[in-house]
Amino acid sequence: MSVGKRGVSVIVQKDGALQARTYRIPLWMLRAGVVLGVTAAMALVLGIAFYGPIARQAARVPSLAREVERLRTDNQRIRELATALDSVESNYERLRRMVGADIVPDRIARQSALPVAPVIYAGIPGAVPQYEPEPSLPRHWPLDERGYVTRGQAAAGTGDEEHPGIDIAVPVGNLVRAAGGGIVLQTGAQEEYGNFVLLEHPTGYQSMYGHLSRILAVQGMRVRAGEVIGLSGNTGRSSAPHLHFEIRHDGVSIDPGTMVKEER
Repeated sequence: MSVGKRGVSVIVQKDGALQARTYRIPLWMLRAGVVLGVTAAMALVLGIAFYGPIARQAARVPSLAREVERLRTDNQRIRELATALDSVESNYERLRRMVGADIVPDRIARQSALPVAPVIYAGIPGAVPQYEPEPSLPRHWPLDERGYVTRGQAAAGTGDEEHPGIDIAVPVGNLVRAAGGGIVLQTGAQEEYGNFVLLEHPTGYQSMYGHLSRILAVQGMRVRAGEVIGLSGNTGRSSAPHLHFEIRHDGVSIDPGTMVKEER
């Protein structure tokens, strides 16, 4: 007895019809259909699972491009601001050197909660000023610290305001020393130079020290080179603390740089 091929019969009975129609589907075909259906369903599920993130990332690409461009613009602005800040800091330090460290406070000292030591300049070994014990020409620097020359000598008729000496920016209260030995010719207060000391040296030389906060010399007394004659200040016609230092020869102001050769 032979066994027919196994299959599945499907009977379809339409409403109002007298006869029913029978459809026989081989079992292998049914199995293949189920496998194909399951495979298609899995493929659909996997497609949806992977396509969603990809679609979302693709949608973000334009916004990411805009964000990258914004960051590039911000970086360019930061570089420009850094360059401008470097220029401002350079100008700030130049200003501090011109007018003196105490006039424009150092940023580190101002922001630090701890005391900040002042700048120390190393001197040349053995370069201690050798002051003459007798009356002498004004050849010495009048301050213990180097200071900063903010204004040089200017003669009349040169286009600049006449200025018979140099201005050295130093904080108020620095020791002012006699540039040479001699006699205190005059002391007092004057509208232009404020508190001043005028010394007379040999062979027609004189030295002038102006804008002092305090006069320590007495008119008529003899002073040696290097002796303290006053304290630096901001008196008279002065916009910031400094020392006006002037050297005269036979009543004519000369450049102090031609006389003072000490390393500072």
